Amino acid sequence: MFKKILIANRGEIACRVIKTARRMGIATVAVYSDADARAPFVQMADEAVHIGASPASESYLVADKIIAACKATGAEAVHPGYGFLSERTSFAEALAKENIAFIGPPVNAIAAMGDKIESKKLALAAGVNVVPGFVGEIDDTEHAVRIANEIGYPVMMKASAGGGGKGMRLAYDEKDVREGFEATKREGLNSFGDDRVFIEKFILNPRHIEIQILGDQHGNILYLNERECSIQRRHQKVVEEAPSPFVTEKMRKAMGEQCVALSKAVGYYSAGTVELIVSGADPTGESFYFLEMNTRLQVEHPVTEAITGIDLVEQMIRVAAGEKLEMTQDDIKIDGWAIENRVYAEDPYRGFLPSTGRLVRYRTPVPAWAGNPRGEDGVRVDAGVEEGGEVSIFYDPMIAKLVTWGETRDEAADKQIAALDRFELEGLGHNIDFVSTIMQHPRFRSGELTTGFIAEEYPDGFHGAATEDHIIRALAAIAGFMASAEADRARRTDGQLGDRLDPPAKWQVTVGGVEHKVKLGHKHIKVDGEKLDIALEYTPGDRLLIAEIDDSELAVKVAKTRAGWRMTTRGRMHDVRALPWHVAPLTRHMIEKIPPDLSRFLICPMPGLLVALHVGAGDKVEAGQPLATVEAMKMENILRAEKSGTVKSVNAAQGDSLAVDAVILEME
Repeated sequence: MFKKILIANRGEIACRVIKTARRMGIATVAVYSDADARAPFVQMADEAVHIGASPASESYLVADKIIAACKATGAEAVHPGYGFLSERTSFAEALAKENIAFIGPPVNAIAAMGDKIESKKLALAAGVNVVPGFVGEIDDTEHAVRIANEIGYPVMMKASAGGGGKGMRLAYDEKDVREGFEATKREGLNSFGDDRVFIEKFILNPRHIEIQILGDQHGNILYLNERECSIQRRHQKVVEEAPSPFVTEKMRKAMGEQCVALSKAVGYYSAGTVELIVSGADPTGESFYFLEMNTRLQVEHPVTEAITGIDLVEQMIRVAAGEKLEMTQDDIKIDGWAIENRVYAEDPYRGFLPSTGRLVRYRTPVPAWAGNPRGEDGVRVDAGVEEGGEVSIFYDPMIAKLVTWGETRDEAADKQIAALDRFELEGLGHNIDFVSTIMQHPRFRSGELTTGFIAEEYPDGFHGAATEDHIIRALAAIAGFMASAEADRARRTDGQLGDRLDPPAKWQVTVGGVEHKVKLGHKHIKVDGEKLDIALEYTPGDRLLIAEIDDSELAVKVAKTRAGWRMTTRGRMHDVRALPWHVAPLTRHMIEKIPPDLSRFLICPMPGLLVALHVGAGDKVEAGQPLATVEAMKMENILRAEKSGTVKSVNAAQGDSLAVDAVILEME
C-alpha cells in the first residue's frame, strides 16, 4: 500500500480523499493556488505545496507543477478527484513516466472514453445501445445546421471532450443551432482545450440514469447499481439519488451488464460511471442509450456509498496499489435509499445567477463527514469550505453536498427537508430554498422525473415553495413571541423603557403581506383566535429557532431586517413584521418608497468576464435579443434585452472583467 499520496484537486473532493487516506494510514499532500491558500483542505493535509496563481489554467491544470510537487514531497501516487486533470490522458502518461501511480483507470480507457465521438463507436462495437446522431467532426455552423436538420429537432450539441454539464446546448430549431454552436465550441475550448462538437438526437421525456462501475487490475469488473440524476439545470446535476424510482431489477441487470461489457472492452479498472439516457415515455424501460463514460469518481458517489456501504475512494486507492477486489457481483446489495442535494452558490430568486463572496455565516445541520457512508443519523455533509472563507469566481460554485439516507425514499427526502432548514448560509446567494422545494414537490415524491423537471415546473422562475396555512400560523406565533422577547429586553436595558413597562401581549403580525392577530398567553399562543401548542426558546440575536408544534419540529432561520425579520423555512423566505395592536393601525399613514426605474440599463448580475458584446451604440434591439455574454464560474450567461429600444451608449468592452451591478450599456 502507498505510504503517501498527493491530491491533484481542491475543495470538497480534496477533503473527501484526505479523510479516507487518513483512515487508511496514508499520508497526504495537498496542492493549492493563491485563492486556496487558507482553504480547509490545505490545513487538513499532512503537507501542502503552492502551485500557482488562482486561475486553474495557471495551477490545477498544470501537470508539470503537480508532478514537481510529487517529487518534492515523495508522493507515490496521485488521486485526481473529478474535473481538472482527472480525465487527461497526457497527465496519466506523464505520471507513468515518472513512476508515480495514477489512482484511476488505465490511459487507454481514459483516451477511449474521454472522446465522446470515439466512445460512441466503441459502445456500438461492444453491443451497447447508443443515441442516434452524427459521430464525426463538424466543420462550421452551416455544417452543424445541415446535420441538425437531417437528424430532426430537438438535438443536443456537445463538446467532444466535455463533462460536468459544460459545453452543452439544446436546440429546438435552426435558430438555436446558429446561436449556440459557436458558444458550445468556445466552452469546450475554454474548459477542456478541445473545441470539437458533436450533435445527437435529444430523447424526449428523458431520464438520466448512471451505472457505477468498479474494477480491479485482475480482470474483475462490477456494477454497483444505479443513480438517478434527472433533476438538472443547464445540464448541471442538482439532485441525485440511489437507487432510481424508475429502474426495475430487470432494467438494472440489463443496464449493468451492458456497462460492464463496455468497461471490459477498454480494459477498465478503478471507479467509473457509465451515463445512460432513458426514455421516460417507454413504460418497459428498455429504451436506454449510452451517453458517455466518466473515467473518474463522480460528484454524486456518496449516494452509492450510502446504499452499498462501500467506500469508493478507498477502493480506488486499493485498486491503484494492485489489490484485488474483495467483493463479487453477488455481494452488491441495495440497502435503503439515499438522496444528495448540491448546495450551490447561485441565487434561484434571481434566475439562478452565480453568486460569489465571503461565507459570513456557515453552519451545517451535522458535523462534517467523518467516514460513515450514511453520516450522522442518516445525514451527511461533504464540503470544502468554512465560515469566513470565500467562494471564488475561479472555480465551481458548489459549496457543499447534503446527503441523507433512509429506509425508504420518502424518509430520505423528509430528512433532506429537515436538514436544509438547519443549514445556515449567509453572505452570498444559495439554492437551499430551491432544493428544499424540490424535495417537497408532489412530482418529485411520485418519482415522475425527467431532465426537464426544473424547466417544466418552474417556467417563470423560482419564487419559493408554496407554504401551507399551518406553517404560516406557526410563523406568526413565533414572530409574536420574538417581538415580545425583544420588547422585554428593551425594557430591561438601563435608560430605555423602564422596568415597570411590560411587553405587549397582543401583536399584529404580517407574514408575506397578510395580517394575523397574535395573542400571547402563559401556556399557549393564539393566532387569529386559534390556539397553538408551541414550545420554543428565543434570545434576541438568535439566527436559528427550533419550535415544537403539535409533536413535530419546525426549524426557522431568522435574519433581522429594517422592518422586522426575514424568516425562512420549508423552502421559502417570508418577510415578517410584528407591531403592537395599538400601533399597527398607524402604518396606513406611512408613505411608500418607490424604487428607481433601472430597466433602461443592462446591468451585470454577477462578477464575470465579458466574453461577447452583441450590439453597439445606435443599434435597435428587440425584447429577448442577446445583448452580451458574461462568463462566470466556467459557464457562459447570455444577458438579453428586457424590452425593445435603441442602444444609447456602451460602457464596457469585450474582455473586460465586470463587477456585480456594473452597467454594460444604456438604452435610449
